Amino acid sequence: MKTKITLLTIAFLLMAGIGFAQGKNEPQSIISGKVSIAKYHDRNDLEKMQKGALLDLYNERIEVIVKILPNIAFATKPGVTMSSLGIPDTKDNRKALEENIEASKTYFDSTIEFQKKVLPYSDKANLISAILFYEETLKSLHTYNEFNKN
Repeated sequence: MKTKITLLTIAFLLMAGIGFAQGKNEPQSIISGKVSIAKYHDRNDLEKMQKGALLDLYNERIEVIVKILPNIAFATKPGVTMSSLGIPDTKDNRKALEENIEASKTYFDSTIEFQKKVLPYSDKANLISAILFYEETLKSLHTYNEFNKN
């Protein structure tokens, strides 16, 4: 009985190892993670909200913009890989993409740290204006393909 359990455990560990090993070779998406917002707001909606909720919306919109805007020449939605764009899937290109994703994450994390400390001092009207501006920017991504004449 111990032999069966041992063999099953070894087989399970080997299968799990193979599964994780194959995941490393999968093409990585140029835009990853959360890149959309659940709802767009108008000024009246935002004026009714407490400042804490506005701060959360502001930071959420920054996250989406930081992940998408630098990459719109490639993609505006997740799931697009270098291979799907015809970019050679070389070690150097994969490394460059990984470094870009890590740099975006580092930038976003430091921006949010700053925002958590300083943004609460912002004027509510300015915060609402900024959220509306960011949302209009994000809405314009839906029309981006109209400019792309491929």
